[in-house]
Amino acid sequence: MTTSFHDVRGAVAAKWTMGWGLLVLLAMRLAAAETSPAQPTLIALPAGVTSAEIQAALDALPATGGEVVLPAGRFEIHQPIILSRDHQALSGAGAATILHLADNANCPVLILGQPVNHPQHTVKDLCVSGLFIDGNRIRQARELWRLTGEGAQIRNNGITVQGVSDSSVENVTTARCRSGGLVTTRDVRRLTVSGLDAFDNEFDGLACYETEDCFFENLNLHNNPGAGISLDLAFNHNVIRNATLTANDLGIFMRASRENQFLNVTIRESRHHGVFMAHTEQRTANGWGPAPKTECTYNAFTNLIAMNCGGAAFRVNNTTCTNNILIRAKFAGNGKGGLSLAQPDLVTVR
Repeated sequence: MTTSFHDVRGAVAAKWTMGWGLLVLLAMRLAAAETSPAQPTLIALPAGVTSAEIQAALDALPATGGEVVLPAGRFEIHQPIILSRDHQALSGAGAATILHLADNANCPVLILGQPVNHPQHTVKDLCVSGLFIDGNRIRQARELWRLTGEGAQIRNNGITVQGVSDSSVENVTTARCRSGGLVTTRDVRRLTVSGLDAFDNEFDGLACYETEDCFFENLNLHNNPGAGISLDLAFNHNVIRNATLTANDLGIFMRASRENQFLNVTIRESRHHGVFMAHTEQRTANGWGPAPKTECTYNAFTNLIAMNCGGAAFRVNNTTCTNNILIRAKFAGNGKGGLSLAQPDLVTVR
């Protein structure tokens, strides 16, 4: 016999009066039963649950996966919510579902992947959607989750993604986080991010490291003290499409980025440059020089608009950054002009 939650949105509210422990017990019993692939396990939680209770519901999902659904309302987060097993999903009702980081929680709000410094295996088929994440950054004491041991290399972002493949983040807002809004790190592959709004985070709206073959679209990244988008280590073979970056310090910061496509990106009112492209410097026997494989090369920008930025629309800071292409770019009103190159002919303009 196949057993599943089908749709428990109404039933959970009634069961809530019997206590959280009984609800989890029921979820675990259902998880142990055979679950039809056509009817995955669904746990719909009522308003007012804690972050520990949200985590317990995710942990109660069977190995075949399922979804935890949050209603509209404000949820106080005291510990990170972690999706660390294949086929897990967490969804809300959009901007009305607010995950608010508690004062001095000093942690990420969501972690996709193993919550360790160096993930040992890849987690697949995760989905997060329909949430407003408020990182409450002015009431957090530090940027790092833990001071020593496991987690000491994980920063307090709205969403940290590490060691994850074939997953998605859809229609999420990340605001006022102590580090970045959404940050991909350490072996992220085939992630789709769609409908991301990120603002007033301590550093960047979207930051990506060791990220390949991913797709980012419909981004609204604004009023971040760092970059709208920061691409700073092994960001290769990705697509960013339909993005608006407004009033950040930089529009796009790039190092160690190869063979990426940028389509329909508009940058406005950056305090410094629209796009800033460079390599990483390292000390050598002859002084400072470029670190190997950290240049930006073979990136294509189609329909790039950069307007009213304090610096240049597009600055290439190092001569190692070659074979980049601008197609139908429009630059206007920028304080230090349009193209600004470390030497001529670093960028092909069509």
